[in-house]
Amino acid sequence: KLTFKLDFNTLVLMLARVFSCAIIGLEGVTVEVEVDTAPGLPGMDIVGLPDAAVQESKQRVMAAIKNAGYPYPRKRLTVNLAPASVRKEGPSYDLPIALGVLACMEMIPTQTLEKSLVVGELSLDGSVRHVRGVLPMAAIAREQGFQRIYVPKTDAGEAALIPELEVIPVDSLADLAACLQNRLNIAPQPPTAFSGGEAWALTDFKEVKGQEHVKRALEVAAAGGHNLLMIGPPGAGKTLLARALPAILPAMTIDESLDVTRIYSISDMLPPEVPLIQTRPFRAPHHTISHAGLVGGGNWPHPGEVSLAHRGVLFLDELPEFGRNVLEVLRQPLEDKHVTISRARGSLTFPANFQLVAAMNPCPCGYYGDSQRACTCSQGAITTYQKRISGPLLDRIDIHVQVPRVDYDKLSDQRYGEPSEVIRARVEAARQLQRLRFRQGGQAAAGILCNADMRTADLREFCALDDASQKLMRAAMAQMHLSARAYHRILKLARTIADLDNSGDIQNTHLAEALQYRPQVII
Repeated sequence: KLTFKLDFNTLVLMLARVFSCAIIGLEGVTVEVEVDTAPGLPGMDIVGLPDAAVQESKQRVMAAIKNAGYPYPRKRLTVNLAPASVRKEGPSYDLPIALGVLACMEMIPTQTLEKSLVVGELSLDGSVRHVRGVLPMAAIAREQGFQRIYVPKTDAGEAALIPELEVIPVDSLADLAACLQNRLNIAPQPPTAFSGGEAWALTDFKEVKGQEHVKRALEVAAAGGHNLLMIGPPGAGKTLLARALPAILPAMTIDESLDVTRIYSISDMLPPEVPLIQTRPFRAPHHTISHAGLVGGGNWPHPGEVSLAHRGVLFLDELPEFGRNVLEVLRQPLEDKHVTISRARGSLTFPANFQLVAAMNPCPCGYYGDSQRACTCSQGAITTYQKRISGPLLDRIDIHVQVPRVDYDKLSDQRYGEPSEVIRARVEAARQLQRLRFRQGGQAAAGILCNADMRTADLREFCALDDASQKLMRAAMAQMHLSARAYHRILKLARTIADLDNSGDIQNTHLAEALQYRPQVII
């Protein structure tokens, strides 16, 4: 006869709950990390739709707890990441899982974590490493009413961009456990200040010899956020001019900086020493890029180059060398200012309000139409090369400008041209006029910050033409065979030129200059 004696102390089930966060697209989603202990063989099971990186946290958490000076429970652990319908990816759940295990062992008080959100990757020695997407995590923490957020020390400056949220920088699991036990005081991270948009460029416009009409076109493009295409022979300075463009772009506002920083945080491209991006992005992908790399993609979509260039410049050098399918995917983000990526698991939308600047040669050898060097390409080869870029894509580019060869006298001239800071002052003045106009009209609330963002209804209000300008526009429509899209883009361009001239109305000269930036022949 067997006698069983039950010790109820060994059957007490401990359950701890710690709040963390998942990233879906560009937004954060609150995740409850539930840790339960029960008698059985030692081990840990993680449920709640985790990916491989989350499953591997078992070994990291066990080693980190031991190396932090705490015993690892010799019980069966079950970790549930709720809601189970949201896919969990990345190592950011290591720290909340470890805290849940310590709470189950009654090593730390659970009430201290009730109004807190915890994220962080653990190394085997217990130190806390950087994780991506801290900015949207901090934003959702404030929205959900959390009082504080525990983040890796390297990411504390990024999380401190969100006001009215206490940010606790965590260096190691041992330090955080001691803080929760009131044995150590960790000072909160001070708020990260916005010092105003900054300008940067590898080249100053004063160093560029000649090409005055191209500099003017770049100034107009920067003032209104317009797309631009430069066509010219090799060595004429197309790439140099494009890389000098960031120096004359207007300063970013705090809202624009936060939008760009959020994208780079999600993409894990935010430098630790730069918690807030205050310079406009300048992305120049190689022509071998895939369409998924350009607009975003993957099994679980991530932002592509068009989103990384949000509120900045996307520079495509040697435009015809890009794959035709790659270029055609640009048509929707150029028009809608966002890109939607659909997969079997769902659809995600990323912002893509960028300024396209492209450069190309007129033919395969590069010297078609050059005044000093004869072209060696056949007419068929020239036509085939130019038709690599579709008409609908070209129709979405506001400014088409020829970049001719620079002669010796201009190259050897020791005098400097107009510096970038002077041009930038004119661009800033034009953008300020646009901001005031759209703020008074209520368009700023819809995200319209520059002339290139205007909708059809806004053109009727802000781009009215007088009789002389209407006559000129009617003649241009007939002679140049302009589409309705081209007509609207010319009006936006004329409005920008008028803003640079500090004119309240679009004059005949402004419209004439805008028409000169259209291609004279269909490429």
